[in-house]
Amino acid sequence: MENINTMKIAIFGALGVVGSIIANLLGGWDTALRTLILFMAVDYITGLIVAGVFKESKKSESGALESGAGWKGLYKKGVTLLIVLVAVQLDLLTGTEMIRDMVIIGYTANEAVSIIENAGLMGIPIPEIMKKSIDILQKKDGGLND
Repeated sequence: MENINTMKIAIFGALGVVGSIIANLLGGWDTALRTLILFMAVDYITGLIVAGVFKESKKSESGALESGAGWKGLYKKGVTLLIVLVAVQLDLLTGTEMIRDMVIIGYTANEAVSIIENAGLMGIPIPEIMKKSIDILQKKDGGLND
């Protein structure tokens, strides 16, 4: 039993160290990063619900769950975090603290739009003003927000 506890402590300790290193590379575990990661998780979960339960996903031909579409979504979220990493380095290079925050705010807004779209695909009523705002944002980015 002692060996299991020692192993658990070692594993959790290693995970804590790795998590701390990653958070530090991403500019620190502050409200901005926590919000972005939370929104990413909510977007991914609502996307799974849209595809798995409602079969209304725009990411697959059938509208149902497809592992390829799920992995593609995770890869995109991973690249988003890599872009945050680049923004942190640009802040360090320029001696500012705003590039990372602007990048995180932009991606958080993008995730929020996707969450609202997913809610709409589930049949949850979306206020008209939010629908118009989403349409405007999608037109401005040239349809890149998928």
